[in-house]
Amino acid sequence: MAKDYYSVLGVEKTADAATIKKAYRKLAQKYHPDKNPGDTQAEDQFKQLTEAYAVLSDKEKRHQYDQYGDAGFHQRFSQEDIFRNMNVGDIFGSFGGGRGGEDIFSQMFGGGGGRRPPAKGQDYSMQVSIPFRLAVQGGERRIDYRSDGKVEQINVRIPAGIEKGRKLRVAGKGGPHPTGGSPGDLYLQVDIEPDPIFTREGHDLLVRAEIPYSGICLGTSIEVPTLDTPKRVKIPAGMQPGQKIRLRGYGVTASGKRPAGDLYAIIEVIVPNNLSAEQTELLEQIKAVDL
Repeated sequence: MAKDYYSVLGVEKTADAATIKKAYRKLAQKYHPDKNPGDTQAEDQFKQLTEAYAVLSDKEKRHQYDQYGDAGFHQRFSQEDIFRNMNVGDIFGSFGGGRGGEDIFSQMFGGGGGRRPPAKGQDYSMQVSIPFRLAVQGGERRIDYRSDGKVEQINVRIPAGIEKGRKLRVAGKGGPHPTGGSPGDLYLQVDIEPDPIFTREGHDLLVRAEIPYSGICLGTSIEVPTLDTPKRVKIPAGMQPGQKIRLRGYGVTASGKRPAGDLYAIIEVIVPNNLSAEQTELLEQIKAVDL
């Protein structure tokens, strides 16, 4: 069943970190196990609140949840991943009661018996550079990964619309566990190569559209490059340099619940370097009528 972490905490999707923390503390006080002994419904509610807070209070996990939705997020993050690096004492230890934060966590999320969440090996990180269009459209990228003196080729799925500086998790490609447990993960920090035609603003793309002076004055049609085949669009008479023509849905490829972005063609007027005798004569006539 899908989970809406924002609804669980009763906050808007635009809520800042302080608002999320305040909402969690208020609800957690109400449903805390030490205040509701033997109440399984309250305990279940407390678990949901804590899971929601563990995701939404972590900048990277929250971004992944917002981008891929509940189903996509849980394909990438296990229960262990959700609570990894969480300050147990900070979340559980401020509500009073006789048990410490780790005891509560162990009982509710670790299967009891005083067991902490299973440890993993060390996480590794590396930087990877990907082409602009791969970042925009998504796909797969084969990378060379060096570990323990060996080079391994890994196929990594690139989600459409990934932004520079974001991290991709490759499960199990980190360091080995010292006592034979699960290995750590590999985190790829993404750098994006520039494109000779397009630039990007959020989920929208920008492209230059050069139009001759006559086309600006009289109107015309031009072919605008897109990520696929060029699209012919009409330019109304009287458009000014710097104005934009919008091509809806031709921007960054849709991903999960996020719709496709738009493409904006920025109008630029072509000023010729050299004029023929005929062009010069015609421009002189235009100049004579103050145009």
